[in-house]
Amino acid sequence: MSQPNTPVVSSPPATANAPLPLRLTSLDAYRGFVMFLMMAEMLRLCRVAAAVPESAFWKILCYHQSHVAWIGCSLHDLIQPSFSFMVGVAVPFSIASRIARGQSKSRMTWHAAWRALALVLLGVFLRSVGKPQTNWTFEDTLSQIGMGYFFLFLLGFRPVRDQWIALGAILSGYWAAFALYPLPGPEFDYPTVGVAADWPHLMTGFAAHWNKNSNLAWAFDTWFMNLFPREKPFAFNGGGYATLSFIPTLGTMILGLIAGHVLRSERPPLAKVKWLALAGGLSLLAGAAMGWLGVCPVVKRIWTPSWTLYSGGWCFLLLAGFFAVMDWWGRKRWAFPLVVIGMNSIAAYCIAHLFDDFIGKAWRTHLGQNVFKLFGEAYEPLAYGAAVLFGLWLILWWMYRRKLFLRI
Repeated sequence: MSQPNTPVVSSPPATANAPLPLRLTSLDAYRGFVMFLMMAEMLRLCRVAAAVPESAFWKILCYHQSHVAWIGCSLHDLIQPSFSFMVGVAVPFSIASRIARGQSKSRMTWHAAWRALALVLLGVFLRSVGKPQTNWTFEDTLSQIGMGYFFLFLLGFRPVRDQWIALGAILSGYWAAFALYPLPGPEFDYPTVGVAADWPHLMTGFAAHWNKNSNLAWAFDTWFMNLFPREKPFAFNGGGYATLSFIPTLGTMILGLIAGHVLRSERPPLAKVKWLALAGGLSLLAGAAMGWLGVCPVVKRIWTPSWTLYSGGWCFLLLAGFFAVMDWWGRKRWAFPLVVIGMNSIAAYCIAHLFDDFIGKAWRTHLGQNVFKLFGEAYEPLAYGAAVLFGLWLILWWMYRRKLFLRI
């Protein structure tokens, strides 16, 4: 997902006449890394793994390019939390930059409201491509971020203490809402909501409050989603995703907001890295412990509070790593391909959804229908996907060189 704000390094207190601060390369690189993971879906690693079933190497790569069925986490599952986290990181920098340019708080607030609406609708648009009518669904990354963005922006003006309080209230309140929602009875017909009766990931006991398509968020969507025109009435989401996940996603963005304040602070670089690493470790352990103790399972698809903490921990650690390597030690050259993507993340998100087939067909037209079988049929999906991915990157590189950056 694109980062709608400009990340900048802390400078003296912003005034109307103060120069704009410098840009943090590590934020662009981290964002580009996350976008690359999303775009790399077109490498189709699971198809390669299926073609060479004896290879443990490809099985591991396949696992980390897929979402887990319900409980747990793969590398692929960290893409959306990282999008959301980085939106929060950029807010303090964006506010400082806009203040330095003399913008009033009311103007910034109206712009934040417009940005939030645009992100929601852009997500709906991308989910509607190829559909016979508008596909009113709100589980897309852009829509989820958009629904929480305005509240995040307002929190950006509050003291960090208030941001911690808001985070605690969101996560505890969301947990309580699920815990208090009645469990389905023994007669509940799971196959009617897209869940096989013998699905191995159905939980029992207290954890059953977070089962797929029988929880509070699913119940909300059976009402909310049917307020919009549809081809047929909404009964369930096949993946178990839910509109209300934007609430704990806001929690992830708040974690990023707090991290952004740390990066803008006057702490020396080592102290910033230590803070981020410690916060990452504690958050990771807290989220995992909630799952181990049976308090709240770690489920990305419905963004449980434990998932907010667990995935947020990884985001803190990744940010610490990128910041240490690039903006503290000054090792930046290696990340140029990622920076090209990260500086134009809205464009990258859109072209990955809209242009992949066009580029793939163009390669086959001009290079030959069998060109991607050069390394054997088992690796054809990988070769095809790599060519498409390279084509998408060339578009972004062309835009980067001409300073064409798509922003909302």
